[in-house]
Amino acid sequence: MRKASAIQYFKHYLAPYWRGMLVMIVLSLLSVVFEVVAPLFMGRAVTALAQYVAAYRAGKQITIGAFQVNLKLMILMYSLFLLLLLASWLIAVRINSFADHDMRVNLFKKFQRLTIKYFDTHQDGKLLSLFTSDLDNIFNALNNAIFELIAQVAIFAGTIWLMLRVNVQLALVTMALTPVALLVTVILMRKSKKYIDLQQEKISTLNGYVNEQINGQKVIITNGLQQQSIAGFNRYNDEVRTAMFKGQLYSGMLNPLLQGLSYLNLAIVIAVGSVIVMNSGISRSVGLGLIVTFVQFSQQYFSPLTQLASIYSQIQLALTGAKRIDRVEIQPEEDQVPTGQNLAPLTKKVAVVDAHFGYQPDKEILHGIDLNIPQGTMLALVGPTGSGKTTVMNLFNRFYDVDQGCVTIDEQDVRTLTLKSLRSRIGIVLQDSVLFTGTVAFNIKFGKPAATDEEMIAAAKQANIHDYIMTLPQGYATEIDGEQGIFSTGQKQLLSIARTLLTDPDFLILDEATANVDTVTEARIQAAMDNIIVGRTSFVIAHRLKTIINADQIAVLKDGNVVEQGNHAELLAQKGFYYKLYTNQMVLN
Repeated sequence: MRKASAIQYFKHYLAPYWRGMLVMIVLSLLSVVFEVVAPLFMGRAVTALAQYVAAYRAGKQITIGAFQVNLKLMILMYSLFLLLLLASWLIAVRINSFADHDMRVNLFKKFQRLTIKYFDTHQDGKLLSLFTSDLDNIFNALNNAIFELIAQVAIFAGTIWLMLRVNVQLALVTMALTPVALLVTVILMRKSKKYIDLQQEKISTLNGYVNEQINGQKVIITNGLQQQSIAGFNRYNDEVRTAMFKGQLYSGMLNPLLQGLSYLNLAIVIAVGSVIVMNSGISRSVGLGLIVTFVQFSQQYFSPLTQLASIYSQIQLALTGAKRIDRVEIQPEEDQVPTGQNLAPLTKKVAVVDAHFGYQPDKEILHGIDLNIPQGTMLALVGPTGSGKTTVMNLFNRFYDVDQGCVTIDEQDVRTLTLKSLRSRIGIVLQDSVLFTGTVAFNIKFGKPAATDEEMIAAAKQANIHDYIMTLPQGYATEIDGEQGIFSTGQKQLLSIARTLLTDPDFLILDEATANVDTVTEARIQAAMDNIIVGRTSFVIAHRLKTIINADQIAVLKDGNVVEQGNHAELLAQKGFYYKLYTNQMVLN
């Protein structure tokens, strides 16, 4: 995997628009030519005016035509400069809007291709900040800073070339403070980069904290932890403030320092220029025109430096953001196994064979477990919290892959199957149900958008949620969003079961589907589960053991090992670990 690079990131997204960029650069360079040449006509106009005034005072007859011609040419140069600048800016805005669109789309697409491990190891808020902070910084820089960078570099180079053509001595005088300006710029830019990079990391961490606190707001309020939450926010926010202050301090110092050097340079040009003119034997009018020309050149020479200094923090924020996003875009993606076999309908069994697995290389979670689920049967996996139940579930649909051993469906290693065909045969009802913004019908059809309304209603009826949906103002057309609480936790779970049932999976996984509901709702969910399990190969993770007493097989997981296996009656008869779990729950109930 290559190293994340801001330059590579910009190159990738701007390359498709190279023709437009070429036109923009050509127009920018032409505009710079007219801007740089304009002071020559200004100087000539001043010279012609001075000569006219001197002749007038001496009583000589002289035409003012030279002044008028040069004045008109100066106006023409600046007019062409503005027109070409506007044209190049419009092209730049168009390119930037398309490039920003591509960046957002591709980042979102990348999220869809990343592994579950990536999302398990990164806070939601940090990922969201890539869209809300980093991409915004990139867009602002592309819309302003990048265009300005091209134009100002061209002005800087063009001014140097023209100054040397007009008068080498005054050109060297004008550039005398350049080493000082460059030294100050390099020192402050290095300091600024360090803290602007840190600023973006701290903002990302702060966003992660805010997202976490919002998701856990009920817990915070219930336990009266608002002040502790605010204290945590203040701590992270102070870190952002400190990094932001230092970053903006160093980048902000650039502009006034370079402005000061610009004024000092202007005074030097006027003073030294006057001495050169007086000692060179040229006429006063020509000398005055030369000094006026180089006064303008001096301003043009330092203008790019001060302009670049004023947008440096914007450029650095964009470079930092581009590097952070590029770091995401180079992450490994899920292996789709494009050359793998397509999984046919399940006819034999699902099996876990000598599976070893750990989320970290040095910490194994599963220690060589074996499970067999014959076609059409139900296997329940039970065990204490942290025993590895959900980890086993993650192996079936390849959220993670085993470190050793294998998971097979009809004796085919799941790693040899195309990911699309594998997941199309597996349906999962998770412990925490997720509803998406849209209608009730949209949510049920989420896994099978082409389903008919009749199929959708049949699935809802089997999931015991149809009657409630029909009590809603618009039935299946009722809109759902995050601000409406029209479904309880249990009803969300029933809706999730209907969604899974509609896809008609060969292999069904239920991950503690009744863990967060009351006993009445549990009975309704259990009835819905019974409807979808009948005749279907099923893997059920259960915390409430009374919900799985009818399972064909029950595997007991403890500390990453299958310690017991059999049906409910057999396990009770053994009076082992399952017996203790079951009797303890019955006593509590």
